[in-house]
Parts: sequence; structure tokens; C-alpha cells
Amino acid sequence: MARFRLDRLPGGCYFFTVVTERRQRILLEPDVRAALREAILAVRRERPFAIDAWVLLPDHLHAIWTLPEGDADYAMRWREIKRRVTRAVGQRYFRAEWQSARRAAKGCGTLWQHRYWEHRIRDEADFAAHLDYVHFNPVKHGLAASAAAWPYSTFHRYVQTGRYPADWGGKP
Repeated sequence: MARFRLDRLPGGCYFFTVVTERRQRILLEPDVRAALREAILAVRRERPFAIDAWVLLPDHLHAIWTLPEGDADYAMRWREIKRRVTRAVGQRYFRAEWQSARRAAKGCGTLWQHRYWEHRIRDEADFAAHLDYVHFNPVKHGLAASAAAWPYSTFHRYVQTGRYPADWGGKP
């Protein structure tokens, strides 16, 4: 079995990609969005972190988080968010044919892929590149004609603060 070494820096800033199991296109369903929102709020109350950027797409999400000083445990936060969403809506999206004996023994549902992608943001240029990636993703996937046309994103917050012009991120 492969061993993965996580890049953990207390108080660090991280980019994540989290994907549904078998790329189910369910994340925009109202019940899933509500469960995800509630899970994030609950976890942030217990173990605070800043959400610097976010985009929700039908089968995956991207996020940039900054953890508090002295804290590097993003893995626990994602585990708890995914667990809470699965408890809230997982039965509705459960697929018995996808359930392996190992997943069943662990009490896992079929909502999320087990792993996620993480990358520690190294500097301001890296942050800017990942911020653009997050906000352009709906355009890249053909879900919107521009970043502004996608409602499930922090792009609009960055327009309000002047980091992006409102017409940024349209199709060329």
C-alpha cells in the first residue's frame, strides 16, 4: 500500500480538490449544498479555518484554506466535513453496487472519493495562480461563459474587494 506524506505547515494556506465518488454530479443538488454548508459551519465552529476561495461544481469542489497559527490538521477537517455530509444525505445517494466490503467495514458511504488533492500554497504568486484556477474552473468545464456567471464561487467576493474586474474569466 502506498504511503502518502502530507505537507503540513501549522498556520499554512492550502489548495484542495475534493471529488465525489465516481464523479457523481450531485454537489449542486439543494440538499447536498445545504448539508455541505452546515458541515463546514459546524467544523469551522469546532476547528476554525479561513476559506480564502471556493468553487462548487457538479462533481467536485476546489477550495483554498488558511489554518490558524499552530494548526496543520486540515485532514481532520475534511474527514469531518465529508462525514457530516454523508450522514445528512448519504443514504439518498448511496449506491450498493459501489460499496466494497472494505468500505462497508469502515462504515463509508458512496458519496465521496476517499482521498483528495492538497497543495500547500508557497507564496503570493502561487496563491494568485490557484485563486485564478479556482475561479476559472466553471468556465474551463463549460459550465459557465464567465467566472461571474457561476453562482457557486467566491469570485463575486473578490470582485467586491477589487481583486478581479467583474468581466474577468470569460471564454476567449
